Amino acid sequence: MRRAFRRCALAAAWAGALALLGAPAISQAAYRFPDFRDAAEVRARCDRTLQDLRAMERELMQAPSDAGYLARFDRMTQRVEDGLGPLWLLSSVHPDKAIRDAADACDRRQQAFSTEFYQNARIYRHVNEVVPADPIDARYRRELLDDFEDAGVALPPVARRRAQAISQRINQLNQDFERQIQEDRTQVPFTPKELDGVPPAVWQKAPRDAQGRVLLGLDYPTSIPVLDYAHDPAARERMWRARLAQGGEANLKRLDELARLRREYAQLFGFRSYADFQLRHRMAGSLAQAQSFLGEVAGAVKEREVRDLAELRAAKARHLGTPPQDTTLRRWDVAYYMERLRRERYELDQEAFRKHFPPEASLRFVFALASRLFGVEFRPSEQSLWHPDARAYTVHERRGGAELGTLFVDLYPRPDKYRHAAVWSFRNVSTLEKRQPAAALVTNFNREGLTLEELQTLLHEFGHALHSTLSRTRYAGQGGTRVLRDFVEAPSQMLEDWVFDERVLALMREVCAECPPVPPALLARADEARHFAKGLQVARQHLFASYDLALYGERAAEPLPLWAGMEAATPLGHVSGTRFPANFGHIAGGYAAGYYGYLWSLVLAEDLRTAFADRLDPAVGRRYRETILEQGGQKLPQVLVEQFLGRPPSREPFFRYLER
Repeated sequence: MRRAFRRCALAAAWAGALALLGAPAISQAAYRFPDFRDAAEVRARCDRTLQDLRAMERELMQAPSDAGYLARFDRMTQRVEDGLGPLWLLSSVHPDKAIRDAADACDRRQQAFSTEFYQNARIYRHVNEVVPADPIDARYRRELLDDFEDAGVALPPVARRRAQAISQRINQLNQDFERQIQEDRTQVPFTPKELDGVPPAVWQKAPRDAQGRVLLGLDYPTSIPVLDYAHDPAARERMWRARLAQGGEANLKRLDELARLRREYAQLFGFRSYADFQLRHRMAGSLAQAQSFLGEVAGAVKEREVRDLAELRAAKARHLGTPPQDTTLRRWDVAYYMERLRRERYELDQEAFRKHFPPEASLRFVFALASRLFGVEFRPSEQSLWHPDARAYTVHERRGGAELGTLFVDLYPRPDKYRHAAVWSFRNVSTLEKRQPAAALVTNFNREGLTLEELQTLLHEFGHALHSTLSRTRYAGQGGTRVLRDFVEAPSQMLEDWVFDERVLALMREVCAECPPVPPALLARADEARHFAKGLQVARQHLFASYDLALYGERAAEPLPLWAGMEAATPLGHVSGTRFPANFGHIAGGYAAGYYGYLWSLVLAEDLRTAFADRLDPAVGRRYRETILEQGGQKLPQVLVEQFLGRPPSREPFFRYLER
């Protein structure tokens, strides 16, 4: 019932106290994804679920504030997840628009109910009267009280009604923002000559227009190779502009309204900005602390960003035979010359990795890594799912075979599917109810194989999936990735580094004997090359995070002029006519006033890695699983990290990483 973090996806306390209640075994009943034949079945499920929730609300209003109240409350969370969790996923992956639309409509109904529910003063009073049995209960109770208070339970009636209206409008705008991008079917025309340099597998089988031009979509496996490899700068520019045009004027208007509504919402509670309202519940603690952190990052990468750009400009000058001082580096040149320099300096071409990492074998590889490091295995499960590409796997203890949860996987792009990579943690564990978790890993990979960077992406998302499926929390409301937003990326970012370890990649031979192993020299060059242009890349993340905090800060500003001004202050400047904020879905949705969390989490990820002198050490893996992954949100992240490392968290590994 608590407003869940749905993906990477895709939304803290004392886990050692599980022993107080004996941590009952999880049920052996495997989760099966519901099969919706049409939109009417979606609407019927929605009706039944909301009817049940209203009945449960009435029961909570009458129930005593005794030791079992939190468990009764959590059963509402579980009912929401069981009834509506699958719809949260189908809204982004189902090929039938009618089903996607019905799922969105249901989500709006559920959010309206949720907003009203969290303004129920009687239930709030009951939660407040609960005497926690232990630290887990104390943390969960505090989080629930925060949810009620943030929903406006204590506001005057007029302000409370306004908070409801704002919440419902924000949910609608966020849905519309995402759908505008997801259902964009833009195709950019190119002549075969314009695609010189782009791997033929990307475009040779693509549709053609009446003039015989190749029509390429904006999905990741298609558009990124054009930016990375097309020798024709005009071709790169057209694809670059098309990608930044997604969402268009309609999404700019939505983002402007979202920023205004969120600011108004925060002001109902006496806060001057939405960022202040949000960050008081995060690790950062306040807008000032988040900005201070970003200032440290900016100071660490500023000079390196300038050097990186100078190198790219020099590379373009050499390529074109022009003096460096007369050569202008354009934004659509950056990816191309980064790849060109990597090939020249490190003899590295990301496309060369595809033969080593077929998609299905890559999935088996990350499963094998989880088996070696965390003692679990993934077994195929026959289920009827939303698309033939989607598969189901049950997660088991390697020793003894006890079933832990279910993972759904949807690897390949298709029209109207969510365009990036994410995990939906739509059903969370509850050891109290012997309830198994279920999550879905969604990507858009090339069927020909993965680059090493894409293998990193797979490991990143798999980290979220492990967080979801290996969680062992008492309450579903604290399960899996339901941790503080500026910690949620850390367990995933930590695993990205594993692809550069020769011993880790050797696991590929165990799952794919026919896959040629990556030559050690190639992997060593890739390990060195990943630090190339780091200043430029981190500076870009810093800009995104700073823009997000500015948009949701004290001063109202229109999204596009604000972005244009901030981007213009960077060394590469702003390109007139581009509309990046119109497709910045993170900050329209769950990462509003929270995008800094990617860099904040990376600080923690770099620190967590220091414990793994051997990345395949099962003893450290078991300790990490028990201390970090299994705890979900039962402890505050800083407590989890300190318990795992045996010392307070440190930023030093992160700043050493920036210097490499």
